[in-house]
Amino acid sequence: MPELPEMETYKTLLQQFIGGQTITKAMVTREKSVNLSTEQFILRVTNQKIEAFERRAKYLIFHLQNGSCLLLHLMLGGWMFYGKDEDRPEHTVQVKLSFGDHHLYFIGLRLGYLHLLTPERLEKKFLKIGPEPLSSSFSIDMFFDRMKSRRGGLKTTLMNQEVIAGIGNRYSDEILWHAQLLPERKINELDHGQFVRLYESIRFILQKAIQHGGYMAEPLFKQDSKTGGYPMSVHGLEGKECPRCGTPIVKVEMSTRKTYFCKNCQQ
Repeated sequence: MPELPEMETYKTLLQQFIGGQTITKAMVTREKSVNLSTEQFILRVTNQKIEAFERRAKYLIFHLQNGSCLLLHLMLGGWMFYGKDEDRPEHTVQVKLSFGDHHLYFIGLRLGYLHLLTPERLEKKFLKIGPEPLSSSFSIDMFFDRMKSRRGGLKTTLMNQEVIAGIGNRYSDEILWHAQLLPERKINELDHGQFVRLYESIRFILQKAIQHGGYMAEPLFKQDSKTGGYPMSVHGLEGKECPRCGTPIVKVEMSTRKTYFCKNCQQ
């Protein structure tokens, strides 16, 4: 599932490609991927200029000229491709937005969606979402304050979108490996130094992942050399050597999630 770095990468690239451009045509092949009838969705987005892009947690927001917003959540398996018809990947497209002879294809939206919302409905959608971990307001003091009363495990807490926005299964593993903390450790077991280390690792790993274009293998456009450049240190690498100590990486299931860590240098 795309997490904060992947959606931030999409935001940056799409702003360059279609920021300020007008949607000249729209197509919906799976009505469940949108929140209106196919006809109403197409009618309301066609001829609308995309004023700006915004990311919130794992969501991408398309701000339209008339004040409404397109809210995208890719969920599991969703991705996008931008290009001409001849460049389109051989995958089923659920929604297509056209910008002249270039198109933005939404692929794999079996669980994901693209909803047209008013600003008021968008605001309600985010009422329970926690703070952005890379914002200037996300200080160490704020982090302590949000964590001090919690008793859950580190991995499940990091993935809780009401606690911190945008971290999912993959980057929780990467963050905890970098912080040298085991995923099953309890929040209330950490000392001050470990709290500081965890806070710094959250910001370091997410920033590094954004710099490398996230993990997703599917390119956003033809000859895309940016998307998917982030090399995982532990997630998905069961049996491989830990980059820090050489111990084989372990995979376990925690709350039905595949979890990867080094049992030697994470404590």
